Amino acid sequence: MIVDLTDAQLRRALPTKWGSTEEGTVPAWVAETDYQVALPILDAVGAAVADGMLGYAPWHDTLQAAELDAAFVAFAQRHWGWTLPVGRSTVVGDVVAGLRLVLETLAEPGPVLVPTPHYPPFREVVEVTGHELVMVEADPDADDAALDLAALERAIVESGARTLILCHPHNPTGRVHRRHELEALRDLTRAHGVRVVVDEIHAPLVLPGSPAFVPYLSVDDSAVLVTSHSKTFSTAGLHAAQVITLDDGDLAAVRGVPHAQNGGASVLGMIAGTVAWNDCDDWLEALRERIAEQRDLLEKMLDERLPQARVRPVEATYLAWVDLRAYGVERPAEAARAHHVRVAEGSDYHPGLAGHVRVNLATDARRLGLVVEGLAAGVLR
Repeated sequence: MIVDLTDAQLRRALPTKWGSTEEGTVPAWVAETDYQVALPILDAVGAAVADGMLGYAPWHDTLQAAELDAAFVAFAQRHWGWTLPVGRSTVVGDVVAGLRLVLETLAEPGPVLVPTPHYPPFREVVEVTGHELVMVEADPDADDAALDLAALERAIVESGARTLILCHPHNPTGRVHRRHELEALRDLTRAHGVRVVVDEIHAPLVLPGSPAFVPYLSVDDSAVLVTSHSKTFSTAGLHAAQVITLDDGDLAAVRGVPHAQNGGASVLGMIAGTVAWNDCDDWLEALRERIAEQRDLLEKMLDERLPQARVRPVEATYLAWVDLRAYGVERPAEAARAHHVRVAEGSDYHPGLAGHVRVNLATDARRLGLVVEGLAAGVLR
């Protein structure tokens, strides 16, 4: 069910990941897949375009927004056993826009904690909303990428922060946070009056054999969830994500902002999301299996070509966090680019951390092999 697109098709389909990368270079940097979008989504969006559904998109109290909300509720019940009430989501243009809306409307004044490594726009959205950014650095040599609750508590006490942005499953490490960790985080943040804003855009991408995904809102009903179908189903250009809150006052605040503060969603994105949540389970299962194969292949190829590389176990996402410090190259992504491979520099995710890259696995085996060869050529010198 997973169809690999050709290089020529991808240059047209993905104008950022492929179109902005010079020809002859394999792009494995932006978190988009190199696969054809699931046919039910293509059919639904194509039919909507044929019907002329290209108008403005109010973000709630419309048929399309209600259908998107109900579809996510059903998806959460089927996949995670989570009974989420209907009518708790507000549509936004994308997850970053959702984070910005939450910080602007619900966050108390003061610093915002962001554990590191993290998705770079987390830093930007904190800064543009007028909050002080407090990064809580993880130990890159720790045995796993578990939440460092002691470091988080120290940062809360020292900074006076009242908001924490959590990425679950984690980008870039690919880790699924365990239930006991999430419950401990809930207890810690409640004790200090800190609200958790959780980005769960990668939640559908927990790979076979990995620990079960536990929605953070299912253990902490005071948190705010921001999510979207876009990462899993390759629909980022259609602009639709969801802010979900269980508190009536929070819901009213998020929905009560002027249109200028939340006007980026599209009807086509809502339609795509509804179909993705409702009708693409078989395709999603095939995608998870393909990514797991790619993960295993990456580990095998790194063992052969870069045996001193360290890879965090990829439990979710299609992103691998690769530690290449043993080879003494400070900026391995820059070194690989000279050998026709484009991966994401680790210091973008953990400022000041040398020798790491984030590699996108969601491609075919041939291209992944070229990525490893380019990395090897860049750091073995």
